[in-house]
Amino acid sequence: MSDAHAPEDAPDGALPDDVPDWDDEYLDRVSDRLMYSFDLENGYRVGGEQFDMYGQVRVENRKQLFHPSLNYANHEAREHLFARRTDRVTVADLERLVELGHDLADEWITADEEHFETEFTFVVVASEIPDSVREFVDGFRDRTLLKFGFFGRYEVNLVVANPEDERLVASRNADAAAAFRLWDDVSGSDPGLFQRFVRAIWR
Repeated sequence: MSDAHAPEDAPDGALPDDVPDWDDEYLDRVSDRLMYSFDLENGYRVGGEQFDMYGQVRVENRKQLFHPSLNYANHEAREHLFARRTDRVTVADLERLVELGHDLADEWITADEEHFETEFTFVVVASEIPDSVREFVDGFRDRTLLKFGFFGRYEVNLVVANPEDERLVASRNADAAAAFRLWDDVSGSDPGLFQRFVRAIWR
C-alpha cells in the first residue's frame, strides 16, 4: 500500500484493507478521507458512463429481543458515490447523470418496508466551473418518495469540484462533498448519511 493512504492522523494498524490507489493525486487524497466510510473501487462503468471512482456505504439498524434471530424494526440506508475527472462540464452532462441516478434507483433499490434511504451522489472534477453549472447545482434537489414514503426514499446529489482553484459547488444534501474540499478542515462538517440515519430512526 502506498504512502498516499497513510494520513498522519490515522492510528497505527487502522487502515482498511484493499484500498485502491489512483494515478490522479487529487482523487487519491480524496480516497484518504472516504476510505473509512466507503468501500471504494478504482474504475467503474455503469449505464454507459465511466467513472474514475466508485464508493458504497451501507448502514443497517436492527433491534433485537434477547437473541439476534429475534429482530424487528430493521431499516437500511445506502449511498452510492460516483466520481470522475473531465476537461469540461456542462449542464447537459449533469442532467444525464441525474437520469442515470433514476435508472439505477429503479434497478438497485429493493422497495420494501426495510428500505429507509438510498443516495446517488455524482461528482465531476473539472478545470473550471461555468456559471450555468454553478447555478444548476446550487439550486438542485431531487428526492423521490417510494410508495408515498412507506418504502423510504432516494435522492440524487450533484457535486462539481475545481481543486486547482479550490472551488466547489454541491447540491443541498451532498454530504460527501466535504471529502472533496481538500482545502477545508472536515472535522466540523455537517452530519453524513450515518448520523442522519440514526437520528431519523431513533427520534
